Amino acid sequence: QVQLVESGGGLVQAGGSLRLSCAASGGTFSMYDMGWFRQAPGKEREFVASITRSGRSPSYTDSVKDRFTISRDNAKNTLYLQMNSLKPEDTAVYYCTGRIGSGPRYWGQGTQVTVSS
Repeated sequence: QVQLVESGGGLVQAGGSLRLSCAASGGTFSMYDMGWFRQAPGKEREFVASITRSGRSPSYTDSVKDRFTISRDNAKNTLYLQMNSLKPEDTAVYYCTGRIGSGPRYWGQGTQVTVSS
């Protein structure tokens, strides 16, 4: 099974940018459809973005469209999330996730993103 480790979170002012990375190991990364979810304090975990195993068909939740970009480098076994024009409401723990077809979903441990106003 794949192991996922996120990095790149931190504290940023509103309007700023961050790039999250998710390093995968222990599995064939290129076989996994990948995505990002986030969970804010007191709220349920929510979908942010996804990308197919080939890197096509990125999908985003409406609140991050035109601000966030998901990408992957299968040669480096790494998933990315470029976040621009960050808003305080983007503050959350961001989780990387991977899945092969309808199989089990694997999660990383999360990375904290805090956007100050």
